[in-house]
Amino acid sequence: MKKSLIILTIIGVLTVSCEKPQKDVAIISTQFGDMVVEFFDESAPKHVESFKAHAESGYYNGSIFHRIIPGFMIQGGDPNTKGDDDSKYGMGGYSGKYFGIGDESDSTTWMVPAEFNDLKHKHGILSMARSQDPNSGGSQFFVCAGDIPHLDGNYTVFGQVIEGNPIIDQIVNSPRNEKDLPNQRIEMQVRLEKRDK
Repeated sequence: MKKSLIILTIIGVLTVSCEKPQKDVAIISTQFGDMVVEFFDESAPKHVESFKAHAESGYYNGSIFHRIIPGFMIQGGDPNTKGDDDSKYGMGGYSGKYFGIGDESDSTTWMVPAEFNDLKHKHGILSMARSQDPNSGGSQFFVCAGDIPHLDGNYTVFGQVIEGNPIIDQIVNSPRNEKDLPNQRIEMQVRLEKRDK
């Protein structure tokens, strides 16, 4: 009996110790394909937490990339873009969690405080859009379509595309109007997935 118990204990320890550590990644799916994003949890924990909360709730699903500028970035994450009134595009969104900014009882007022860091805005970087107020990050984000050093230290970098970089270039080079809105809707579905570290 003791031998059986010891063997089962050893097998249990080996099973637990052989499991690889995992991390969350986001999959941003579009008609052009998928972009896989890894997060910089240590550099911008609140931004990562907010984005993950929105991904888990389906908040981003059906919204579009509403602003595309070649050599600069593709921007999305505004729930207003689920509708047809493009005069409201770029005006909506709020944090996925209360971080002390806004009215705690009204989630539509929540914002993410700035978490500026040393990470550089280069092709594939995921960063938070905001107004002139550094503490006004909501749900809108952008993916860099080039190196953008003038944004370094002024916008919060919180992730990067690790698979699907050509998708960024396909989106940013899509035909667009004078407001940088793509001529055709580029919808996204966003989900989280576990990957080995």
